[in-house]
Parts: sequence; C-alpha cells; structure tokens
Amino acid sequence: MSAAASLAPSAPAAAQEPIRVMIVDDAVVVRGLVSRWVGEEPGLKIVASLRTGREAVDQLLRHNPDVVILDIDMPDLNGIEALPLLLEKKRDLVVIMASTLTRRNAEISLRALSLGAADYVPKPATNREVTTSAGFRRELIEKIRELGGRRKRVADMRARMPAAHPGGLARRMIALGDAPTIAPTHGHSIDFKLRPFALTPPRVLVIGSSTGGPQALTALVGQIAPMTERAPVLITQHMPPTFTTILAEHLARASGIPAREAEDGEPILPGGIYLAPGGRHMTVVRRDGQPAISLNDGPLINFCRPAVDPLFSSAAQVWGVALLAAILTGMGSDGTHGAQDVVAAGGSVIAQDEATSVVWGMPGAAANAGVCSAVLPLEGIGPKIVRLFRGDKS
Repeated sequence: MSAAASLAPSAPAAAQEPIRVMIVDDAVVVRGLVSRWVGEEPGLKIVASLRTGREAVDQLLRHNPDVVILDIDMPDLNGIEALPLLLEKKRDLVVIMASTLTRRNAEISLRALSLGAADYVPKPATNREVTTSAGFRRELIEKIRELGGRRKRVADMRARMPAAHPGGLARRMIALGDAPTIAPTHGHSIDFKLRPFALTPPRVLVIGSSTGGPQALTALVGQIAPMTERAPVLITQHMPPTFTTILAEHLARASGIPAREAEDGEPILPGGIYLAPGGRHMTVVRRDGQPAISLNDGPLINFCRPAVDPLFSSAAQVWGVALLAAILTGMGSDGTHGAQDVVAAGGSVIAQDEATSVVWGMPGAAANAGVCSAVLPLEGIGPKIVRLFRGDKS
C-alpha cells in the first residue's frame, strides 16, 4: 500500500528569503550571543534585539519577525504575559520560549505551549554557561531554522492558493491546519510504503516524540485511557530534567491514568504511564523473568538524552510481536532505527501524519523508511491504538 502527501512545491523565491528573528531577553549577554549566533547562520537574520516583553509587543509589526525567542523572566511585561499579545497581533508568529531549568519555568513553558507557543528551549542558568553551551546554541538554531522555515513554506502555500475557489480554499486551509503550531513541515510530495499490522494484538505501547510532543501526548493519552488498564505505556519525550517531571503530572491530569517519571529497576505493569526522565536514557530489560525499567546516563544518541531509539530497540527485544510503537511530531530522525527493530521483531509502528505534526521529522523519517503500518492524523492515532489492543485490525 502507498500513501502520498499532496503538498505543492514551494516557490524558489520564498526559500531564498531569510528567516527573520527577534530576540527578547533582559540579559544583554544573552541578546548579544544569540544575535551573533543567528547572524552567522546562512538564511537567518536578526531584525530586533529587545529587553522586555513590552518592547516586543510594541515593535512587533514594525520589525515583522517570523520567529521570536522569548525569555520568561523580564521586567515590565514577562514572557507568559507577552505571548498572547504577540500572537494576537500576528497569528502565525512562531514563538520559542527560553527558560532556565527550574520547576516554575518548566510549568510556565508547558503552559506557554498550550497558549500557542511553538516550542521552548532550555537556557543555561548563568550567562557564563550560556556562553559555553554548544548544546544550547545548536538546539536554538535548529528550532529557529525548522519552525521558521515551516512558517514561511505554509505562508507561501497559502499565498499561492487560488482565491477564485473560496470553498476549496477553506477546505485546504483546514487540511493544512490554521493554528501556528499545527502545519505541514515539507513542501514536496512524499511517497511511502505501509506494512500490514502484526496479526497478534499488542500488549504494550511505546511512544517517542520531540518538538510539539507535549501537546500531542496530552491529546493522545486521553484517547487511549480505555486500553491502559491492561497495558503499560512507555514514553520518551525529548526533554530536560524538571520538564519531564511537570509533563508527567500534566499527562496524569489529562488522562486520569497514573503517570510519572520512571525509576531504575521498577517492574513494568499494566495501568500506568512510564516517562523517561530528562537527561537519562530509558530502556527495558528482563529481571527475574519480568520486564523492568533500566535507566542510564550513556552518551547522547541522535543528540538527545533521553532518546527514542534505545527505548524502542530494547522493548522490541523484550516484547517482540506484542509491541506497538507510535512516533509523534519531532525534529530529526530519532526513533527510526528503533522502529526498524520493532518491525524486525514482529511488532507494528504508527506515525503521526505531516498535517498535524508541528515538525514532520521523526514521524516522516519512519514513514519514508517503510517501517510504518499506518500514518495518521493525531486525532486518529488514539482510536486506532484502542482498536488494535482490542484485536480489531480495521
């Protein structure tokens, strides 16, 4: 079976226009460093460097950025107060929250995602650490380029839609997703092969996600509540420490299912959601014949810790044909190698589709690798999972 996305190619001129970036942070060192980093990158351009959220709101339309890097703690008007005002002025603006790794800032960053922020980036606690953190620089530039580039492609596509067919245009806009955080990532046609689902109903669900993952996971866990009484759910979300603690609490509230960061050595039992702790890889092992959690501080995998590949690959060794894996929105290709191991062991893989992904990197890589049995919109993944666990292949 094959599936194809029907997105038209982007105009060459749009790809040549730089992504316009505004940095808003009350720390002059941070503003200076980020401005320099962005200025050194081809295809990116700093259009404003501001100290407060109030300045950002007042000057937004004058500078017309594609992406705003928005600090949380600022005088006059802080980041969470400025966010809705910025989005009110420019609905398709990409806002990336920047915050240090405190519980308060983690809670605020996750709240910002629910208010329309596209993503967040953890910021080192001191100016000295900001100066020396290659990981912060890499992650920030990656997210600016990926999310800002997506915004430009979608804007260009909308501009080229024929105005003579308003009904068709409205339907197309719905398909593309009107919210700034839900939109196609690529502007070219993609063909991929789908595999049959395993004949054996799954008994365990593993999920991998990254950029856009907190929103997607929150929506998904509420849909799969009917199957969690008889099956464990293991999740790796690319997130730093503290953030995963808060995310687990959010998932528990959204689903009514016990959800928490996994602990090294604990048995894996039905009825709970196990989330990989920030900064640690989560794998599955057998101890005394029973599946158990194993955490480690090994090297980064796909620039990440926790990474999805170790979870998927180890779970495939333990559960084989009884394993179902889901790959949700995220940058990069983490999860594809693990998904290949899931399929090799007889299990099945579902990927989120492009139209409902914030970034169609991870699910797109898996789809194009030919390891998926379904590529579905986010709202269709949960019901499909529940049907599969019931033994229904339809």
